[in-house]
Amino acid sequence: MTRLSVNLNKVAVLRNSRGGAEPDVLRAARTCLDAGAHGLTLHPRPDARHARADDVMALAALATARGVELNLEGNPFAAPRPGYPGFIALCREARPAQATLVPDDDGQITSDHGFDFARDRERLAPLITELRGFGCRVSLFADAGSAVESAAEAGADRIEIYTGPFAEAHAAGTPDDALAACADTARRASAAGLGVNAGHDLSQANLRDFVAAVPGVEEVSIGHALISEALYEGLDTTIRRYLTLLHPLRPLRAL
Repeated sequence: MTRLSVNLNKVAVLRNSRGGAEPDVLRAARTCLDAGAHGLTLHPRPDARHARADDVMALAALATARGVELNLEGNPFAAPRPGYPGFIALCREARPAQATLVPDDDGQITSDHGFDFARDRERLAPLITELRGFGCRVSLFADAGSAVESAAEAGADRIEIYTGPFAEAHAAGTPDDALAACADTARRASAAGLGVNAGHDLSQANLRDFVAAVPGVEEVSIGHALISEALYEGLDTTIRRYLTLLHPLRPLRAL
């Protein structure tokens, strides 16, 4: 069974755009778990533009209380700074079930590529060992077609296939080559002893095709599309509830 981990970064973005505490990341997390999500994901960045260190600790406590996994994503090479102790330090304190290492630069809007394993393997290996010492399963962000065997040599437990190119090709109506590359990468990862996760721009429009074609996907991490879809699919009910508050005696169409 492929498990769904919900990335809550976009809830934090909306909160931070206004200041204050709304929308509440912890309440959103509880709602996702109540709906049946298998786990929670956060990707705190050094500039704290969305998820913050306090969000990490709050979700770590919730995940422990609810018996679900927290997947913490981040660049282990990004330098600590005020408000951001560094990814390894966050994992040391929060003890997520899974640490997903991502090679994003500070200025990137979103993660858009995997590791160059030939270049980064030796630097990653001691960090993977340290993270596993905290009890974390370690996953490495990987481009489809990359040398994922080197991820296993570095000591990783899983890879997360970067699915952005697949999602773009699917939207254009030409997904076959991208799907084939993802499927081949998953097979090679499995042969190397790695588990397979996937994420980035997966959505209701493309998820079924992806999991049908790519073997052995253990977990998908979905945030941006899921939160966007929730806005559309939840607006009708919310508008009707506001109207009921304003006009309690006025008959409205059933919710």
